[in-house]
Amino acid sequence: MLVPLDGSPISETILDHARKLAKADGAELVLLQVANSAGEIFNDPSIAADDLNAAASADKSYMETLLARMKSEGVLASVEVREGPVAETILAVAKEMNVDMIAMSTHGRSGLQKLLMGSVTEWMVKHSPVPVLVIRPQDG
Repeated sequence: MLVPLDGSPISETILDHARKLAKADGAELVLLQVANSAGEIFNDPSIAADDLNAAASADKSYMETLLARMKSEGVLASVEVREGPVAETILAVAKEMNVDMIAMSTHGRSGLQKLLMGSVTEWMVKHSPVPVLVIRPQDG
């Protein structure tokens, strides 16, 4: 199961749902961070496009912490950090790794992020060859 994450509290909810499904099914989680083509990292939108290396490093550290936690809970998991347009990159990783499901959310910290994630999730649902588990937070 591919789980794109961004470090927000909602990401933890997504991961928790995916972890429970994976443990019940004996499935593996692939934790994914995506840097979009503008250089904005989901995990830290304050990091500018000209500081992509620093952002990627911070992302990798965040993801490795999550990976260690998942493994300590007995969950099969791996980490991927990729750069590219968000939806296309998620789908490319899903195809490359032959995942059976993608877990996503329509959340965002700002109105613009919510709009972006809503459109990304809608695109994923339409174009994904595998089921997409969509978690819709109460705040939209």
